[in-house]
Amino acid sequence: MRRIIVVLVLLVGFSFQGNAQQIKTVALEQTKGEFTQKSISLSEGTYVFEIANNEVGHDVGFVLTPEGKIDEVNHIKNAYVTSLVKNNKKSKTKEVVLTKGRYVYFCPLNPTPQYSLVVR
Repeated sequence: MRRIIVVLVLLVGFSFQGNAQQIKTVALEQTKGEFTQKSISLSEGTYVFEIANNEVGHDVGFVLTPEGKIDEVNHIKNAYVTSLVKNNKKSKTKEVVLTKGRYVYFCPLNPTPQYSLVVR
């Protein structure tokens, strides 16, 4: 019985470890009026976006939405930063599952242009 429990614990541990390795972080930096990374190309998967505020002078945020659908109702809510990004600080989003397609990202607080994110 102990061997079965040990095997189950090990399997569960490896399962959690495998899932953690599948989440990738995309680091983006905002300066006054723009993101420094103008476009992104990713493969399908689960991502966390880390947004850095580099001397913007006020709080910034992050919006990710399917291309052509920038109204708030279409925003990918998990892609909002968990807290506004203070000047010279960083903040992350929740996990975002991206499927093949075209998206745009921008910050309405900075404000920035819309930038392209393509998932292949």
